[in-house]
Amino acid sequence: MKKWSALFILLMGLVIVTACGAKKYEPLAIDEAVDICVICNMQVKDDAFATQLTTKDGKNYKFDDIGCMNEWKKQNGTEEIGMDYVRDYNDKEWIEFSKASYVYDKSLRTPMAYGVVSFKDTAAAEAFVKEQGVGTVLTAEELASHEWKQNTDMMNMDMHGEDSHMDGHMSEDQEGTHSDQEMDM
Repeated sequence: MKKWSALFILLMGLVIVTACGAKKYEPLAIDEAVDICVICNMQVKDDAFATQLTTKDGKNYKFDDIGCMNEWKKQNGTEEIGMDYVRDYNDKEWIEFSKASYVYDKSLRTPMAYGVVSFKDTAAAEAFVKEQGVGTVLTAEELASHEWKQNTDMMNMDMHGEDSHMDGHMSEDQEGTHSDQEMDM
């Protein structure tokens, strides 16, 4: 009887540990030499526009623009996502998608011209809008009903090497992040 009791206690302990040990998902580092956006096949830069998600079965997908991540969700659904991450525009820190604040304006320059930029809090997003003079602050919930469209005029400008909005706010690394790659499209 002692053997069965010990086995029962051991099994119950294992069940409790398994149930309490919820799987934790962490963002992975961007490796510009190998990381390619799974939607547009562009290089994923280690910049403020990089996003990623990890499925519940542990597969990680990286994107060069939040619009590409949204397209993946549209194609594959969200039920199997363990966690999704965006980057803070100012310091490139990874943030859980649901906890970030966003700014949208069709004139904002992003790698694939979706015009959505992410921030770690509402105050930073509002400061960005004030500095740029354009944009609407959105929550993750509001992005669910956002009309995801690429700014084709901006894509054409990038292909022809012309400048667009936010040039004053972007660092030299961010300016032209994808202009050479977009020429190949």
